Amino acid sequence: MDKVLIITGGSRGIGAETALLAARQGYRICINYQSDEEAAHRVLEQVRALGAQAIAVRADVSIEDEVITLFNRVDAELGRVTALVNNAGTVGHKSRVDEMSEFRILKVIKTNVLGPILCAKHAVLRMSPKHGGQGGSIVNVSSVAARLGSPGEYVDYAASKGALDTFTIGLSKEVAGEGIRVNAVRPGYIYTDFHALSGDPDRVSKLESGIPMARGGRPDEVAEAIVWLLSDKASYATGTFLDLGGGR
Repeated sequence: MDKVLIITGGSRGIGAETALLAARQGYRICINYQSDEEAAHRVLEQVRALGAQAIAVRADVSIEDEVITLFNRVDAELGRVTALVNNAGTVGHKSRVDEMSEFRILKVIKTNVLGPILCAKHAVLRMSPKHGGQGGSIVNVSSVAARLGSPGEYVDYAASKGALDTFTIGLSKEVAGEGIRVNAVRPGYIYTDFHALSGDPDRVSKLESGIPMARGGRPDEVAEAIVWLLSDKASYATGTFLDLGGGR
């Protein structure tokens, strides 16, 4: 079976590293991005240089019409999707709940919860034998924040990842009999530019002393876990969570 992979938020950090690793393992790859076209095309060039067939597609995954367009592009240019990594996410500035605006909370929930659910829906419509598919694999990128709650920082983000964890469990059981596996990784403090969204690009370095392993993680370390969960090497894993938090 051809391996066709969509990575949401694939233009940076964990998503970009996942694209590069998957390219080395024979996947056809769609790099989804929302706004940074230049970064997406840099990753696209690197992926193609590794010999992979690949495209980059702009889409806001929290809007279903754009998700439909994304999947239709993949159908036409790469083939029926067999693997999905729900990596796109956002976070607000460090804040208490009583300081958060409705707009901020809605943005976090739409991107981090609605987006993965919509993408999973359209992946299942292609993976499930009920719809002519041959199975597949979905990996959701959650966070150790789902377990820890992120008090005084971004409880809304932690809550969104908790919802994603629950979705992972429910969907994994719903489609287990259809040859579709659904798993998640929960990264901790990882050195990516994601932390700039919270207003503190040096956050990982500042907090390393509180990590049992005494260092932040690298995006390629998370990518290794994601690609393993996607692969047949994880063929009996579904509804599974891999924590990548250095002991947190």
